Amino acid sequence: MPELPEVETIRRQLAPLVEGRRIEQIEVLDPRWPRPLAPAEIESALRGRRIETLGRRGKYLLWNLEGDLHLAQHLRMTGSVLAQPDGEPAHTRVRMLLGRRAGEGKVRLAITDPRRFGTGELLLGTDALTLFLDARLGLEPFDEGFTWEYLRLVMRGRTAPIKAMLLDQRRLAGVGNIYADEALFMARLHPLRAAGSLTRAQAEALREGVIAALQAGIDARGASIDDFRHIDGVRGSFQDRFLVHLRAGEPCVRCGRAIRKIVVAGRGTYVCEHCQPRPRRRVRQPPPEARPGGRPARPRAAP
Repeated sequence: MPELPEVETIRRQLAPLVEGRRIEQIEVLDPRWPRPLAPAEIESALRGRRIETLGRRGKYLLWNLEGDLHLAQHLRMTGSVLAQPDGEPAHTRVRMLLGRRAGEGKVRLAITDPRRFGTGELLLGTDALTLFLDARLGLEPFDEGFTWEYLRLVMRGRTAPIKAMLLDQRRLAGVGNIYADEALFMARLHPLRAAGSLTRAQAEALREGVIAALQAGIDARGASIDDFRHIDGVRGSFQDRFLVHLRAGEPCVRCGRAIRKIVVAGRGTYVCEHCQPRPRRRVRQPPPEARPGGRPARPRAAP
């Protein structure tokens, strides 16, 4: 579940705590987490390294270590990073002990993940990191290159629903189910609208909606629906500000009509079909030779 705002929240909280410290101890308890490396291999590579910076790209948390070594961590659906936890948190998959810094005490970290989907990819060198991320991620929504022209370009000719395209990380990094629903509502676009059918005005509205939804999530320090927590275990608050997501049957904040839940691209999707009109189906016309007189007919929209 952690999307761009949740991962950015973790980064902002964790970076001041870990940057400049050395990894004194690390124990990988789940062999699935570092695949294809074995736990002992990644432990050996990270132990003793100083954490230079903690970054983020899309939904990846990037641990940049001395010696041009990088750990690309993905929290997937249920991952969290807890700092100075009381005791042993449930579902701990990785333990770390970071050394002292400027008179401060040591720091214990626990990476937890109930469903075990999270990963830690070790990459040697900046070029390897760049290739890894570029192969998986498109543009960041906060990048200056994220314009309505970019949206029109990556969606040109696509008949897939616009929501499916927003969830495709290769085209737009960091947007997941929550923020796609919120952005489409802000842009007054139905999730089933064909991605390639957007006008310039609709592409501009969608760009603004994506940025606004993500920024609202960051300002609220993420949404805690299931397992997402801050590094101190506190829940985010964006779930209390949803405009449509998870609000099936409740009144729309704009028009008062009931929010509906539908399925788009296999994902539960929330929409106000008054404010976000459902796209009209095109009626397929028979070939000219099958019509009286053999004359082409103008396409008409279904009611």
